[in-house]
Amino acid sequence: MDNSLPCPDPLPLWQDADYVAVHKPPGLLVHRSPIANRDERFALQLVRDLLGRHVFPVHRLDRGTSGVLLMALSSEAARAAAERFEAGEVRKRYVAFVRGWPADEGRIDHPLRRIEEELPRTDRGVNAEAQPALTHYRRLRRMECPLAGLPGTLPAGLAAPGHASLRYALMALQPQTGRQHQLRRHLKHIAHPIVGDASYGKGVHNRWWAARLGLQRLWLHAEALELPHPRDGTPLRLESPLAAPFNMDWQRLLEQPDWLPPAPR
Repeated sequence: MDNSLPCPDPLPLWQDADYVAVHKPPGLLVHRSPIANRDERFALQLVRDLLGRHVFPVHRLDRGTSGVLLMALSSEAARAAAERFEAGEVRKRYVAFVRGWPADEGRIDHPLRRIEEELPRTDRGVNAEAQPALTHYRRLRRMECPLAGLPGTLPAGLAAPGHASLRYALMALQPQTGRQHQLRRHLKHIAHPIVGDASYGKGVHNRWWAARLGLQRLWLHAEALELPHPRDGTPLRLESPLAAPFNMDWQRLLEQPDWLPPAPR
């Protein structure tokens, strides 16, 4: 059965004279890429067709990541926004569903090398210099699935030896740098990979959740983007909340019966 998530068009969230923000669905590339030369649908193209005018990329999200994507309506506006990103004036908040129970909060300070995705896996990043990469995180909720209550025979390797349950968590993530696949690689580094991550996650967990929910995706979402407006500096906050109607896949996950009550803060 094909249980991959349908890939709808981007949904406009906000627009002014210089910029447009959209909700990017998972599975959609931002723009053409040599590593996906068979794809025919791209966020830039779809937003251009929707608005009837050219749009320019300001930043990017990985193909599997959903959430807030900002685009400019002119090359000048794109350059102005890029300067805000380069100056470190942009705050990003992501939400991820991960394997295991991370600490309540913490930071991941782990340098990352640039990966040349066009090269064979054994050659990627071999000659690149590692760059500083920092991510702050906070655990939002925990999930515990008792093995005795799960139907059917569990796949080998799904449950850790000696454990009577499967453990997962919902995390809020704030990257302080913008390295390639930073959040996915950082969470793998602390042994809490994102569920649904085919490159850095655990295949047995990815497949089990795809079957349980009836859909397959990377469980990483760009929930909010904050920056001074590049034209006049006024605060700008763009959101794609998990509770929104267009995030029904996240609602399906959050309605699962195994979530534990949120810890008091």
